[in-house]
Amino acid sequence: MSVTAPLGFRAAGVAAGIKSGGARDLALVVNDGPSRAAAGVFTANRVKAAPVLWSQQVLAGGRLRAVVLNSGGANACTGPEGFQDTHATAEKVAEVLQDSAGEVAVCSTGLIGERLPMDALLSGVETASTQLSRDGGLAAADAIRTTDTVSKISFRRGSGYMVGGMAKGAGMLAPALATMLCVITTDAELTDEELDAALRKATATTFDRLDTDGCMSTNDTVLLLASGAAGVKPDLAEFEQRVQEVCADLARQLLVDAEGASKAIAIEVIGAASEDDAVKVGRTVARSNLLKCAIHGEDPNWGRVLAAVGTTDAVFEPDRLNVAINGIWICRGGAVGDDRSKVDMRPRDVTITIDLSAGPHTATVHTTDLTAEYVHENSAYSS
Repeated sequence: MSVTAPLGFRAAGVAAGIKSGGARDLALVVNDGPSRAAAGVFTANRVKAAPVLWSQQVLAGGRLRAVVLNSGGANACTGPEGFQDTHATAEKVAEVLQDSAGEVAVCSTGLIGERLPMDALLSGVETASTQLSRDGGLAAADAIRTTDTVSKISFRRGSGYMVGGMAKGAGMLAPALATMLCVITTDAELTDEELDAALRKATATTFDRLDTDGCMSTNDTVLLLASGAAGVKPDLAEFEQRVQEVCADLARQLLVDAEGASKAIAIEVIGAASEDDAVKVGRTVARSNLLKCAIHGEDPNWGRVLAAVGTTDAVFEPDRLNVAINGIWICRGGAVGDDRSKVDMRPRDVTITIDLSAGPHTATVHTTDLTAEYVHENSAYSS
């Protein structure tokens, strides 16, 4: 049920005609309350799509009645007219719900630089409003897909409440934040400040540590809405854990569905002088095309790991670096370690452990291999 697993939420996913081929391409998620508390995190890209700019303004009030999402067009780099289109979309949702556009978030995904077919989109909003239901979560998750091969949903139970979510994303998956479109819901009673704290804590160690291709989107948005319909004021530590679990689950689904990927790579950095150093090293290694190609070729090339680590300003001594791939320490003390032929590179999941031998801190960044299929898909995805 994804976003409709918690009480107080209805959703719908429809084919509005934004995409060619008749696939679903518009989703609507509605919070029926009694609470409308909400929080959001957005892309750090300085080039932000019109829906991001609109939704950031809306979230300043800490309340959301609804979220409307479309695939088939990003509405990014479309000038003042694109922002007017976003405003008109929110106004249409407000009209069908008899509510305020100032509490409607808008999300879009797809090709940059083209305006949306507004007649189709607004008609789609009308249609979606007639199909809203507690059973509409799966259709909504399907409607936000672009190059995603599968819908991505998750939910967890708390003590008397639920947390549910849906996400889309298969390319342009890089940190800061949030690597995709994601809507998370809960029927617990929380303030917008509590939601904001939980969301930022969860995204910092899940979505923000997913880096499949080093490319940051213009449209990244993660929203967290609370209906309060369960009538439960949760333990904040437990709630934060449930949000963390949903975000981690969705991030894993994004990783394994990344465009063209054949390997899911976890880069564990241990022995760092600080968490920032650990994250920095992990991200740098994750973005090494040489390493990503080696992993695709099932070559445990630890030299490419060390070469990437050496480009950072993290604290370490080169002759104290250790590297393991799938549990075999093939580099010890910055030189040859165990026999590399012992490394089994056949599994889809590959773990690279980097020991900086500089302190007690750790972090894990997730990436994928670089394949001919990735190049093909992204050379064909154009105007």
